[in-house]
Amino acid sequence: MLYDITLEIGYEYASPANTGRHTLRLLPANIPGEQRIINGHVSLNPSPNERHDRKDFFGNEVTDVAYRKPHTELQFRVRTRIERTAAPVGFDISPALPDLAKELAGIQSISPLEPVHFLASSPRLPLDPAFAAYSAEKTTPDMSVMKIIEAIGKALHEDMSFDADATTVDTPVLEAFENRHGVCQDYSHIMIACLRCLGIPAGYVSGFLRTIPPEGQPRLEGADAMHAWVRAWCGIEGGWIEYDPTNALRVGQDHIVVGYGRDYGDVAPVKGVMRTAGGQTTHQKVDVVPLS
Repeated sequence: MLYDITLEIGYEYASPANTGRHTLRLLPANIPGEQRIINGHVSLNPSPNERHDRKDFFGNEVTDVAYRKPHTELQFRVRTRIERTAAPVGFDISPALPDLAKELAGIQSISPLEPVHFLASSPRLPLDPAFAAYSAEKTTPDMSVMKIIEAIGKALHEDMSFDADATTVDTPVLEAFENRHGVCQDYSHIMIACLRCLGIPAGYVSGFLRTIPPEGQPRLEGADAMHAWVRAWCGIEGGWIEYDPTNALRVGQDHIVVGYGRDYGDVAPVKGVMRTAGGQTTHQKVDVVPLS
């Protein structure tokens, strides 16, 4: 499937920002056999005084920018064409948890996407006993790793309520879990914590999700969204699979990957600092347009 994707993120400041430095992770990833960037570019208005495009530790596309002149508005824009191929859903060849632990013990590599980086707590994901208790409640000892991943993902979909007003980007994951309300970031963080408590390596995926309007209704410009889901390791033979707990499904060709990380902090679309006073407003618009 071919997609044309446009993303706009804009900020307006109550008073001029005299300086600023920002790190952007907005451009989709190249994933051999699954996702290919045909063309893509990140543009900024106003133009920065410095710009550096690079890859981070996990291989994500990063743009670092710096401003040294006063500005009252800032806009980041991405335009890209992507070819996305859905990974086939094969037979469940994942091991049980004791055998997964043995396979993990035999892995010596510490390259960026090896499972060792996705086992322990990370800055936004403490492995609280509450997650371990929930995981034990929703699974049984005879389950394979893949069955466990699906069971926890479906359980969260049933037990959580999607509520865009319930949390912010900085809401602690345990608070969202205790209240059983949140958005895709919360669903994904909770599922990752649950899996790690069982000894299953799991990471955070940032990306885009194509949305399909109701039958007979026109597609609304800007109605798509940035999204988050989970990447979990099913052993040496099973490898990594991706699961979307917000929608209770295995990830397919409607999910476009931007970046991989341990949690949201590793793949936040925009991070940075600036010198200003007063408040600010922000807006975001995403279009994921399939090409026939």
